Amino acid sequence: MTEASKVIDCELPPAPRGWEDRAARIASITPHIVRVGKRNQLLVKLETEDGLYGWGESGLSGREVAVSAAIDHFAAFLLGQDSRRIGRIWQECYRSQYFEGGRVLTAAMSAIDIALYDVLGKRLNVPVYQLIGGKQRNHVPSFASTMGATRDEILQQSRELVMAGWDCIRIYPSNFKDDETFDPKAGLGDVAGDLIALRKEFGHAITLGIDMHHRLSVAEAASFCAMLPPGTLDFLEEPIRSEAPEAYASLRRMTSIPFAIGEEFASKWAAAPFLEQGLTQYMRLDICNIGGFTEALKVAGWAERFYIDLMPHNPLGPVCTAATVHLSAAVPNFSWLETRQSPVENLGFHDPDLFPVQPELAGPNYLIPEGPGLGVEVDEEAISSQSPTPVEAPHLRRPDGSVTNW
Repeated sequence: MTEASKVIDCELPPAPRGWEDRAARIASITPHIVRVGKRNQLLVKLETEDGLYGWGESGLSGREVAVSAAIDHFAAFLLGQDSRRIGRIWQECYRSQYFEGGRVLTAAMSAIDIALYDVLGKRLNVPVYQLIGGKQRNHVPSFASTMGATRDEILQQSRELVMAGWDCIRIYPSNFKDDETFDPKAGLGDVAGDLIALRKEFGHAITLGIDMHHRLSVAEAASFCAMLPPGTLDFLEEPIRSEAPEAYASLRRMTSIPFAIGEEFASKWAAAPFLEQGLTQYMRLDICNIGGFTEALKVAGWAERFYIDLMPHNPLGPVCTAATVHLSAAVPNFSWLETRQSPVENLGFHDPDLFPVQPELAGPNYLIPEGPGLGVEVDEEAISSQSPTPVEAPHLRRPDGSVTNW
């Protein structure tokens, strides 16, 4: 033994046996439903016995009260457990009831899982991306969305985004502005015209996509795709609902446009047929819905098996953004991360008064946080005054009065 090691041994005696395990035990899990900008957010603070804490976020927007109750239920048997045993905690939350899974439960699990990774990063004094393999890229490219209600507005907002550096742009259909009635047959031709006009102006210098918000039937989606000249659209996001992979298989046979699907998935099992049957070309998983880092990494690896890139869903706040930035930095198969912070969107989801430390967006690219954990701090005093607003998504009707999707 060297003299230096003797000095170290003298100055830093080993901690009492079992002390570290006790220190890492979960002391509290607290959900916070708060109003941030134009949307409610469900944040979760998880604390350990030695005073470390981490933040997570749930992605089931509009059903925060149900998810909060599930978090309280999980907390009842998680308190006192070792916060470092993240994979085991995931399994216990998922498998501790007869009726496993479901979006409410996995949204609650997602928030807890993200918070556990934040705590572990702080405990080891490393950013979360180091816990999941290290950086594979130096920054995280994003795509931005236009919210224009007319073709002129869509074109103008797209020009602003291109001038600001974005080369991947998504539009929302211009006929999605009515919060009472949705009539796809009356508006799809105009939407196709919007995309054709965008492609004509920008050529192939941009990647162009559209989010249909799973509002269409198979026939309507196929008809819309047929309206577009080849090469107009680079990705079609969520054209129909995802419960029936067979329906996507049918639509896949009718068009060559790449699909971007996955934001509704609440498990690896939901993602499986879309990957294995070639039903999506971009995986739109949401880390705050699918089960946190633990499940997202499994789906990312599965997607890599089929040469499918992640294009993560990211419509929430800084905790979701930070978690997704770390995930996006560490996986090899990645294209763009959704941002709702572009110059043409003013949603207030990333309010710096509430989140004084959060990932930075430099032009179209997210900088990867280098501090311990996620790299997000929440002003708890400030959020305590942000009472949630009762929110219900529009209950849309078809022109004949029947119910359809929002």
